[in-house]
Amino acid sequence: MINSNLMTIEDLADYLKVTRRTIYDWLKHNKIPALKLVGQWRFKKDKIDDWLDSSTKLTVHPE
Repeated sequence: MINSNLMTIEDLADYLKVTRRTIYDWLKHNKIPALKLVGQWRFKKDKIDDWLDSSTKLTVHPE
């Protein structure tokens, strides 16, 4: 059974609305949680969501 929570680089790029190049850059600099399975990068959706929550900072700009 395939785990539907595992995303490929293409899936993740689409999910985050960034380029594959950006994903590879984040991987190179260990900025994103990832698994390497049989030579291919995979990403757990719940780990990505946690990573997004922890790296998102709310900035309020007074008008």
